[in-house]
Amino acid sequence: MSPQRLGLILAGVPLLILGAIAVMLAVQGDSINARSTFAVGVIIAATSGASVVYQVDRWTLQIQSLIHFVIMLCTVLPALYLSGWFVLNGPLDYLSTFGIFLITGAVLWTFFYLIFGIIQPRIQAKRLRN
Repeated sequence: MSPQRLGLILAGVPLLILGAIAVMLAVQGDSINARSTFAVGVIIAATSGASVVYQVDRWTLQIQSLIHFVIMLCTVLPALYLSGWFVLNGPLDYLSTFGIFLITGAVLWTFFYLIFGIIQPRIQAKRLRN
């Protein structure tokens, strides 16, 4: 399966499911939870859909990470701003939310790099030797 098709499936399924739940909540008059549910759907869809950039072997990890970051910047950050989860009364509020976005992204990137870039290859190499 091509990375584009896989990305669309990985992004489309959670967005459709959580989008439908958000619409049902909105119809029931629960706009706060509807907005929050839709924000979660966008975040999950963007994160899972953009994960396919790491399957493009001809790109370096730097390029893959940069493309992934740009996708997150254009999808997840606006979802965070529109979710209602943060108080956004002034520029410092927007800046602190951006900081939370950056720190969370850096921690998650490092965590998954350790797992898939260091630990998993060592385990696979060990299995191949045995």
